[in-house]
Amino acid sequence: MSKRTIQLVIDRTEDLTELRKLSTIFGSATRYAFNRLLEGEKPSDLIKKVNIKFDLNKRYAEDAVLKAQSIISSQKALLPLRIEEIQRKIAKTERKLEDYRAGKKTPNKVSLETCIKGLDSRLETLRKKENNLLLHQKNETIPKVIFGGRKNFFRRMQGKITNEGWKELRSNTLYSRGDKSKKGNLNTRIVWDEEQAYFLLEVANPLNKKNNRSERLRYKLHTSDKRFSDVVNIVLPQETSFQDSNGNIKTNEAYQPYTVELKYKNGKWYVFLSYDIQTVGEELTSKDKIDADIIAGIDINIDRITVSIITKQGRLLETKTFYCHEMEYVRGNKRSNIAGEIAKEVIDYFLSWNVGGFVLEDLTFQQIHDTNKMLNRLTANFAYRKLHHALMTRGLKYGFKMKQVNPAYTSVIGRFKYSKMYGLSAHEAASYVIGRRGLGFDEKIPRELIKTLKEKVKSHLLQMIRSMEESEKLGETQTQKRNDLVVLRNNIQKFKEKPNWMLWNVIQKTLRMKNQEILLLKEV
Repeated sequence: MSKRTIQLVIDRTEDLTELRKLSTIFGSATRYAFNRLLEGEKPSDLIKKVNIKFDLNKRYAEDAVLKAQSIISSQKALLPLRIEEIQRKIAKTERKLEDYRAGKKTPNKVSLETCIKGLDSRLETLRKKENNLLLHQKNETIPKVIFGGRKNFFRRMQGKITNEGWKELRSNTLYSRGDKSKKGNLNTRIVWDEEQAYFLLEVANPLNKKNNRSERLRYKLHTSDKRFSDVVNIVLPQETSFQDSNGNIKTNEAYQPYTVELKYKNGKWYVFLSYDIQTVGEELTSKDKIDADIIAGIDINIDRITVSIITKQGRLLETKTFYCHEMEYVRGNKRSNIAGEIAKEVIDYFLSWNVGGFVLEDLTFQQIHDTNKMLNRLTANFAYRKLHHALMTRGLKYGFKMKQVNPAYTSVIGRFKYSKMYGLSAHEAASYVIGRRGLGFDEKIPRELIKTLKEKVKSHLLQMIRSMEESEKLGETQTQKRNDLVVLRNNIQKFKEKPNWMLWNVIQKTLRMKNQEILLLKEV
């Protein structure tokens, strides 16, 4: 089973005053539930309080508490990613400081003293953030959450957002879970208007009751031609006929549950319709074998997806690259659409090759390829995950066996072992290695590389170690660097005793490929 989401839009000509009031109350209820959950209150007790305090029906109260729980869960899930991001920034800043102090770099616009002072200040700030996040991780708590967004909060403080605008940002959501026993959804239901021939969104409004029943707000929905048939299949009942005990023919209606989340943004109300789809594919563990004659390896980057078609014996048949340059700069919703379209192209290509399974990088280990230094790494991380998720979701739907592998050294193996052999680009070679790793192949070091390591790299490392030992004073970073060089040298000396990945680590840190020629890195 997999989840899919469709985006619809409420007609802008509708009077949305009552919907705004309801979303404001629901937003207040969600924030109240969020704070009470952090204080340790039980969800079951909290639902009763929200029900009474905000005059919402039981289902809305449950959904407000559920929404608050999901925010807390997502913040806990994001915590390791945020810690990893901060630690990368700390390491990068430390390297910059070391380079400026050693004279390897010189600032262009400010004095050296000012530059070092600025980097020291940045390092101190980053370490404070790291300590704060690590403390949250240890205590199983979450960083402070600002409903409406941290950036918008500071814009409000600066007077760039009005008080009314700030309140809209904090209360711009209405959420309702699906229920097949309630015609698909109790509080926010999509229905077909036979007379007008369009879909309507019916919203239960407990703030305005008649005869102890919530009134139903009705809004016209815009549905694209592309999604029309999907909406029909989701919200309209499946009718089946049967004969009762008296011999009369009766009709039974079966509804599919669907979740609806309304979001107000840029003057529009967007309706996100989520539902479960049956999947026939299978996600394998790292130890499982892919039982297929032809498989594919996938190398994902923020601007492209590169795939290699491989036989089960590990032989390369073909490579292809699918470009998605817009992923680098478009916003969230558009990025999801692009990810879905590119995933469709990739899966269709696999079907044309009769691919039985595919292999991609495990997100647990994945590190973003630095294709654009100006690009925020966190943004790249989210974009990468959208592409990854789109491929996995579509793969499950179309019956593929899927496997995720540790991507360590896939790029360096591809570059030094297969790039010249098959005339492949760096991304093509990496996708080939990912596919072979999914099949269980261990990548041995070519003899040419072993010879280079023994004859050139080893002596170069020894020279660097001796040079550093002659220095009277070594900083903490330099001492650590010297120790790392000793480890690299020892791995070359005892290469027959070491696993292959250790030598690939040495190659990654000491060699580079230029015009199919192996060159020694000056700085290790």
